[in-house]
Amino acid sequence: MGATPHTPPSAPRSGPGPDRASSSPEMAPVPVITHPHPYPDGVDLSHLERDALVLTAEERRWGRRRVITRAGRTLALALPTGSVLTPGDVLYVGPGWYVVAEAAREPVLAVTPRSRAEAIRIAFEVGNRHFTLAIDGERLLVPDDPAMDQLLARLGVAFERVEAVFDPIGMGHRHDR
Repeated sequence: MGATPHTPPSAPRSGPGPDRASSSPEMAPVPVITHPHPYPDGVDLSHLERDALVLTAEERRWGRRRVITRAGRTLALALPTGSVLTPGDVLYVGPGWYVVAEAAREPVLAVTPRSRAEAIRIAFEVGNRHFTLAIDGERLLVPDDPAMDQLLARLGVAFERVEAVFDPIGMGHRHDR
């Protein structure tokens, strides 16, 4: 039995897609993405069809995977170790179309701190446990994880489970830079 490529949970599971809807028996070549944002800001792409690769925060850290875009196109990620895709990164420009990275809505724990001191304490405690944190207006978002659930309860902080775009701060942090 052959291995099948892994499709991120947030990606569509099927559909012919423009690159696979050909009467030719040959499959279209799969574009290989080797850099997280190879196209400079300011490039005019308005005349091209926009496609999106919708990924969760964890999936945006995957360096080597086959993925399927919203329109059903298959791409291969072959990013340098430690790369993190950022929402808005233009990943590929093809003939008549391009692909941009988008953040998927995902389950998170949302906290609305009662004070600046509480916000700082929560951020410190979350970071001290090597978890990521996002700021969404007045709310702090953390992964919906049992360890975070226990931490917030221990701190006496009210939180709610929601689905939101989770774009953590410091996702690209490395100690060797």
